[in-house]
Amino acid sequence: MKRNKKERQHLLTDTIKENPFVTDEELAEKFTVSVQTIRLDRLELSIPELRERIKHVAEKTFEDEVRSLPIEEIIGEIIDIELDKTAISIFDVKNEHVFKRNGIARGHHLFAQANSLAVAVINDELALTAKANIQFTRPVRLNERVIAKAKVLTIDVDSGRTIVEVNSFVNNEQVFKGEFDMFRKNNH
Repeated sequence: MKRNKKERQHLLTDTIKENPFVTDEELAEKFTVSVQTIRLDRLELSIPELRERIKHVAEKTFEDEVRSLPIEEIIGEIIDIELDKTAISIFDVKNEHVFKRNGIARGHHLFAQANSLAVAVINDELALTAKANIQFTRPVRLNERVIAKAKVLTIDVDSGRTIVEVNSFVNNEQVFKGEFDMFRKNNH
C-alpha cells in the first residue's frame, strides 16, 4: 500500500525512534520506496544517518558505563553493555579495513573489535589483555556488518583475572571467536 509522504515520514520517524539501528535499505523495503526517498525523508526530518544515530545512542548510553577505556578508543560501536556480564558492538567494514585486491577485511580489525569489547566489559579502570585464543571462522568482506558479543565467563578474584568469550557474526553466521584472559587492577 502506497502511503502519502506525510504519513510515510511520520511512520519513518516512529520506526527510527523504536529502532535507531535500522538501515536505510531496511526502511526502503518496509515502506516500499527507494533508498534515495528514505534519505530525502531523513534529510527533511533532520534525522541523521545510521552511523551518526548509532554513535549518538552509544555515547549517550555508555559513556558513563565503560570504565576501562574512553568510548572513542573502542573499535566498533557499543550498542549494549552490562559490566562484568555482557557487551555487544557493531563494526561496519569499509574500504580502509579491507585488502584492495580481494575486498576481504584485515584480521586485525576483527581482533581489535573483539579485544576492545573484552576490555570494555570489565568493571575496572584498568583492564589489559594477558592472553587470547582466537579463531577466524570465515572471511569478512567489504560492506558487511560484524556484530561482536562478549560474555564474561569467570572472574577469578585471587589472580585478578577475568575470562571473556567474544563471538562475532555477520548475518548470524559466525566469523570470529575468541577467549580473552583479562588482567584487572582491582580484585572485586
